Amino acid sequence: MRIRSFIIAYALVLAIILFADRRHSPAPELNRYSHVIDLTANDLTPNDSTGDTAGQVTSAAFLTRIIAPGSIIPGTWTAAQIPPERLVAPLVVMDLNVAPPAAQLSLDDIAAWESKHGVVPQGAVVAIRRSDNTRLPHRSRLLRSLGSSSDPSREFAGFSPFPITAEAAQFLMDARYTTGFALDQPADFASDRTLAQQVALHGNYVVEGASHLAGIPPTGSLIIVAPARNASPKDKVRPAPVRVLAMVR
Repeated sequence: MRIRSFIIAYALVLAIILFADRRHSPAPELNRYSHVIDLTANDLTPNDSTGDTAGQVTSAAFLTRIIAPGSIIPGTWTAAQIPPERLVAPLVVMDLNVAPPAAQLSLDDIAAWESKHGVVPQGAVVAIRRSDNTRLPHRSRLLRSLGSSSDPSREFAGFSPFPITAEAAQFLMDARYTTGFALDQPADFASDRTLAQQVALHGNYVVEGASHLAGIPPTGSLIIVAPARNASPKDKVRPAPVRVLAMVR
């Protein structure tokens, strides 16, 4: 009887201690993010300098597109099939500080970035932005390029190749378990079809034509990628329109 009473008393004391500790623990950080930036480029206003009219560009409501694994390797995830947990991820931004159009982010660049900002979070989307004030090509040119072919590995005349080397991309996918890449230009896999296949096999997607990356800090943000669930059959084999938001601290 005494043992039973001791056990009950001990349990009550332990419960009181745990309750008190819980009450004095710091409150969760509710306001972690200060504002939201829309990374979607969808300016359909006429451009008098090129003669573009609204009627000529209504077929491309969004300049920002997602290249899903299924657009590269049939049978893998289409844009509508990408698991939701891969569409909400930490966002890191790396600058491509080299002027030549053929410049690519290298392993050394990633090492330098991590030495300054810390290790790339697992499961992150890596955004690569150009720092030469040519982040987005002319709107009409981008529209023509995005709609020029159903092949996601299409070649863009005058655009730089995929802005990260195969070695660097492989490192991010294998060692940092990235879920995708975001670019402020069209994604050109024409120079490296093997890289395109590796991106798809790793379940990574590519967001091309992202805007306003200049307002995103190198780390600490959250990206939300929202492809349409009712995408057309054509979107299974070509880049699909996508809405992209960044929650910034």
